[in-house]
Amino acid sequence: MNWRTMPLDAIKASVPYSFVGGPFGSNLTTRDYVDEGVPVIRGNNLPADASFSDDDFVFVSDKKADDLRSNTAFPGDLVFTQRGTLGQVGVIPRDSGFQRYIISQSQMKLTVDLEIADPRFVYYFFRLPTTVQKVVSHALISGVPHINLGILKSFEIRIPEVGCQHRIADILSAYDDLIENNRRRMALLEEAARQLYREWFVRLRFPGHEHTRITDGVPEGWERAPFETALVLQRGFDLPIQDREAGAVPIYGSTGVSGYHSKAKVGGPGVVTGRSGTLGEVHYVQEDFWPLNTALWVKEFRRVGPLFAVFLMRAMDLKQYNGGVSVPTLDRKTVHRTEILIPRKTLLALFDNFTTPLFRQINSLAAQVEKLRAARDLLLPRLMSSEIAV
Repeated sequence: MNWRTMPLDAIKASVPYSFVGGPFGSNLTTRDYVDEGVPVIRGNNLPADASFSDDDFVFVSDKKADDLRSNTAFPGDLVFTQRGTLGQVGVIPRDSGFQRYIISQSQMKLTVDLEIADPRFVYYFFRLPTTVQKVVSHALISGVPHINLGILKSFEIRIPEVGCQHRIADILSAYDDLIENNRRRMALLEEAARQLYREWFVRLRFPGHEHTRITDGVPEGWERAPFETALVLQRGFDLPIQDREAGAVPIYGSTGVSGYHSKAKVGGPGVVTGRSGTLGEVHYVQEDFWPLNTALWVKEFRRVGPLFAVFLMRAMDLKQYNGGVSVPTLDRKTVHRTEILIPRKTLLALFDNFTTPLFRQINSLAAQVEKLRAARDLLLPRLMSSEIAV
């Protein structure tokens, strides 16, 4: 099969503004943002583990979007990061939630000629680790590392005939569709647990609440007490990158899993949150794990279990306990002194009975996602190099 190498500019559509950068800085500022309207695509909409995130937008008015028509992206278009996290790429789904988007100053967009290229194939080409490395190697390093539209237009891509591109993209998209379906199911299961927590322990509509006396916001049999009477937080452990050994034990930092190691420091199930850097994220960990020194882990579950602790700590909005100056740092002592509402044991046990099966399903789905991701990543370079014929 004949594969051709050509500059990316050669596959753009023959329509105005098919390959453009973001607005000039003063043409789009935070003063232009409104509550609803036309969404603005930013780096957070180009996640590492999905082709596009069609939410968490800021918006501009329809009039402003009309003024920025040369910076408009549509379903099917590719979006690249110009500065920031170089190598980011996304493709707007054909069935996306909006008819048009505006790209930010840090993005560039490409509308491809569909007779030459499948945008999904181009997306997967730019997800190849070798391609990401090439993008990074072309970065201009004055100030914030970045690439410009000229660099991207001249970037070479190797493509087969368009029918073959469709088949390759279909294979890889099937894996991504399964991954996304599992992630949605995981989110629904966790949301069900969160809503149960809010119903019982925030709104106080727990089983039997109609017959329970509530005094000053404390139901009979419950107790208002310092956080540390129920849970004890402990700083994580140092583990320099050079000391890490290949293994399956997850390493948790302030934002979640940051790698893997051969040995665990803490037995699961457990709860981890950020200590330094990123604050407020709270993670439930089913298996044994290693919490880093940028994280805090629950050393003692004195009066509540791990699942209740997860939703309690999320509801506390731990970011408000920042005690750092230059670097956000969670003030553990203040958290320990904060008063919380501790339900009676029978209700906590009932909550665990309801939520434990939900999190077992979440963990099972997460394991499937990892297997699907590994299979896709194994196929990706072999399909894109024509090693596997389709």
